[in-house]
Amino acid sequence: MKKVLKVLGIILVIVIAVVFAVLKYLGSRPAVPVDYQKTTETGGEIEAKYMANGPYEVSVKEEGTLLDFGKFWIYYPSELTETNRKYPVIVICNGSGTPLSRYPTVAKHYASWGFIVIGTEENNAWNAFGAEMSIRYLEKMNENQKIEDTESIFYQRIDFDNVGIIGHSQGGVGVINAITDTKHKDIYKCAVSLSPTNKTLAHNLFWDYDASLISVPILLASGEGGGDDWVVTGEQLVEIYNDIHTNKIAMRRKSTPHNEVLYKPDGYITAWFMYFLQNDEEAAKAFTGENPEIMLNELYTDQMIQIAE
Repeated sequence: MKKVLKVLGIILVIVIAVVFAVLKYLGSRPAVPVDYQKTTETGGEIEAKYMANGPYEVSVKEEGTLLDFGKFWIYYPSELTETNRKYPVIVICNGSGTPLSRYPTVAKHYASWGFIVIGTEENNAWNAFGAEMSIRYLEKMNENQKIEDTESIFYQRIDFDNVGIIGHSQGGVGVINAITDTKHKDIYKCAVSLSPTNKTLAHNLFWDYDASLISVPILLASGEGGGDDWVVTGEQLVEIYNDIHTNKIAMRRKSTPHNEVLYKPDGYITAWFMYFLQNDEEAAKAFTGENPEIMLNELYTDQMIQIAE
């Protein structure tokens, strides 16, 4: 009997070790394919243009912090250290258990189009704490030529008149709270909320938000027919859309699972930021005019748009 128990104990230890190894692997592998810009199907010329990487080489700065989320990640055009110009900003709110280190390709992609992109290792972003701290960190870097005898490469390089924010899932809730319920809510010029947790589920999880308070242009996107409905159904996305009383777009990408919403609509997401933060006239055509490309793209469904030109 003792021998049997000993064998069972060894088996249990092995099983536990395997489970931990699998969980560690799943928690460390990339949440986004490293080549998604090349492999994701696009359905329009504008979407294809902004799905590809932009013209800027990209560098990254990693900054540790004593805050709960551990560190900041800042991706930026490499030329920043050699120029005197200011660069627009994109703040990223993470989905549940998905720190930015699991999808750096997305941040690099935005930076390649001329943005300073900042995010954290935050696992719970619904209340926009990480987003708020990211803005405060950038303000400190922009205002001080030296921080504790270290040169700030971002000194007077940040364009705070052109700041956008994006988040996925729980991070989509974080976006709404960042632009409606934080100290720096008025600093944001536009926003993107990807598969935001529906209002009922968010309330049950104590992740409450009020989309009716949104005052900046916002793009809402989710998946359709691919398993995104457990987070936000088409009807629930429309409900959030109807709560908003400013410039807005909502769309669902066909046959797209929840996790893939993080990157598959990225051509239009990048165009959205280029339009509002860099005044890009080509990008604007995706959303404005008599026939906005986004309304004609057969990869998407249930498109709704209200943009005052």
